[in-house]
Amino acid sequence: MRLVLNSLHDEVAARLRERIFAGELAPGSFIDEPALCSEWAISRTPLREALKVLTAEGLLRHEPRRGCFVSEITERDLDEIFPVIALLEGRCAFEAANNATDADLAALEQLHDRLQRSAKAKRITEYYDTNFAIHEAIILLANNRWLSQVIGDLRKIVKLARLQQLHAPGRLEQSLSEHMAVYAALKAHDAEGAEAAMRTHLTRQRVALRELARNQTSRISA
Repeated sequence: MRLVLNSLHDEVAARLRERIFAGELAPGSFIDEPALCSEWAISRTPLREALKVLTAEGLLRHEPRRGCFVSEITERDLDEIFPVIALLEGRCAFEAANNATDADLAALEQLHDRLQRSAKAKRITEYYDTNFAIHEAIILLANNRWLSQVIGDLRKIVKLARLQQLHAPGRLEQSLSEHMAVYAALKAHDAEGAEAAMRTHLTRQRVALRELARNQTSRISA
């Protein structure tokens, strides 16, 4: 019975996560427990277990006597999170440079070829997908489950902000150049170079996002 409950609340948590990331539950939205129980034909128990999971992940905040709300991510949050992600993914790149086999590097080369084609054609959605696959491949090559777990949790928080840093002027080309620098260091088994290149890549992502937010605020104020 316990296994069934665990499976159900994991499924409910996944469905809630999907709604949040799709924007169907916007930041600050109240989680209507009775409505969700009715819609999904479930009891309160698996839903509340799922809410605990998402609260622990930082996707929801719980207010006593009020309930759960979708977390809102501030510019300060992003300023604090990005250096941590840069540090952690930099370490992944360091380990990946030491661990990568010829077959691993060949697979990464294919991904970077796809990334270049997407950038050249300005296919931003495809670029995002390939970019994500590259980051995931490097994290996998690091072979450190603790790094993977913490990075995954932080990525969920950043995803809440629904950011589109590649729409910043010149960012697509800059991002591609940064990725190629990471790949060149991995191919050379230059662990320190790979770490530095990855940290630069993620730090510049935050700079691009800050500039994009500033430009959007300026347009609204004009």
